[in-house]
Order: sequence, then structure tokens, then C-alpha cells
Amino acid sequence: MRRLRPRTALPPLSARNAHNARFSLAGRSRRSRRFPTSSLLVLPVLATLTSLALLAGCAGVEGLQSEGRARDVDAPRVLWPEYSPAPPGRDENPVALVPVPNVPRIPSGTMADANPLAVLDADIAAQGRTPPAPKAVRRPELHDITRDGKANLIMAVDLDPRTSELRVYSVRRTVVTRVLVLRGVLAGVELAAGHLVIREPTKDPRYVSVTDYVWDGHSMSLWNLTLDDARTPQTPRAGGGSP
Repeated sequence: MRRLRPRTALPPLSARNAHNARFSLAGRSRRSRRFPTSSLLVLPVLATLTSLALLAGCAGVEGLQSEGRARDVDAPRVLWPEYSPAPPGRDENPVALVPVPNVPRIPSGTMADANPLAVLDADIAAQGRTPPAPKAVRRPELHDITRDGKANLIMAVDLDPRTSELRVYSVRRTVVTRVLVLRGVLAGVELAAGHLVIREPTKDPRYVSVTDYVWDGHSMSLWNLTLDDARTPQTPRAGGGSP
């Protein structure tokens, strides 16, 4: 006869529920602490983007400020529009090509072979004026302004302690020809890259008017007209020129 093993009595239902609940909560707690790696990387990025969005929103609100109503701009009003000056005559055009009479032709084509004072006196006399005294004439300068490889003659005459006259001569088909004449207060005369630059004072002592002439193949053409800072007078070096 088979002996039966006595059955072990089961614990009460409440005790079993408490036991199962304890194991269930422990397992759930362990699972909840295991975060995926991708989630750990995304969280800082989201935080950074949120901060930037907040900062951008604040900057946008504070940066936009009203300056009030825009000022009305009126078109310039022209006074006496029916009046306009007549065009300059040949004698008033500073860049007109004027042959100088009563001077020899120059077959070589360079003003280096001309007599500077004779050219200047003949040109001024042809305009009905008395030639200047030699002491009023500055040292002649020979430079290639017309870019043909041959020297041009640049002369300056001091009419009084303030006003001077600048004249430039070239040889056009063996004929001595005046290509530029200017009268004014010559605060400076410069040559730069084939350009002849004239500096004249303005009513404001801080600035000078700068007129830039260049040979365009036919005549001296006005290249530019600007304002520049006035320069402090410099002591000429021995032999001329400025430091």
C-alpha cells in the first residue's frame, strides 16, 4: 500500500499576495533604473536647444526697439531753373589744345629740346598779357604726362604771394602745344602714375580740394575731384622736392 505524503498547507492568500507584490516591485525597480544609451545622449541636446530657444526669444524682444516715426525727406528745390551758364569759350577751357606761336618746331617730339622760358613768354604774349619776370617763374619740370615716352614741360608762375598759374606743354606733330592751364592757389602739385594732381585750399583750413588730371589720348581729362586732409607744410630738401 502506497503511503501518501501529507500536503503542505498553503499560506494564506494575503501573505501570498504580499510576497508576489514584493518580487514584482523589486524587478520593476531594477528595470526602471536601466536607461538606454540613446536616451542619455538625447537629453543634453534637448536641454541645450531649449536654452538657445529661450535666449533667442529674449534677444529678439529686447533688440527690436522703435525709433519713432521716420523723418520725411523732401526733394531738393531748384532755384532759378530757367538759368544756366554758357559753355566755356576756347580761352576758358583749361584743357583746350592751343599751339604756341612764334616758337621753333621740335622734330624730336620732346619738350626737353625746347627753351622753357621762351615757350612760356610766347604763350602768355599770345594771350595779350605781359610775360612774367623771371623771378616769378618756378623751376621748369620735365615729365612724361602724355605717356608717349617723351618729356612734357610743366611751368608755374607766381602771380602774387597767393595766386599762381600752372601751364603744361607737349609736342603735337612737331608743334609746341599747350595742353593745360590752371590758375588758383597751388597748395601742392604732384605726379602719380601718370596723373597730374593739383591741391588747392578750401574755406575750411582742415581740407584741400584735390583735382586729378590724366591724359586720355587726346587731351588732359579731369579724372577725379575730391577733398583731402590739409597737410602741414614741409621743408624742401636740398635739390627740391619734399621729404
